[in-house]
Amino acid sequence: MGMYASVRGWIEIDFKQRPAAEQIIERNRHKLYSGGWAFPSAPFNWSLYLFYGGDIRQSDLRWLRDQVEQLAVMPPVDDDNDLPRGLFLVTADQREGAEMWQIREGRLDELPAPDLSWLGE
Repeated sequence: MGMYASVRGWIEIDFKQRPAAEQIIERNRHKLYSGGWAFPSAPFNWSLYLFYGGDIRQSDLRWLRDQVEQLAVMPPVDDDNDLPRGLFLVTADQREGAEMWQIREGRLDELPAPDLSWLGE
């Protein structure tokens, strides 16, 4: 049995980007772990938050990170030029602590998140 990591987070996109986001997720479908993605069932207000939550093998973290990175670089779809933004928290073994995947300005940055490691206990 492998080691697992808990991943939970969100990415904020424009409603017009939903089809592109769905294509990215479908193109990278994983038999077990793609079920962690969730879109709101009906649009409301002005932002669309795409969520992910699940426990996945640490060896498959790269699969999910690659998807989040593809979502992060989606181009703007309107005159506001808003890029996707969001935050994912990854916790694994208690000794390893926690890390964040921060999405902003068209990129994904991995940062330590020691103050949030209690979420993995």
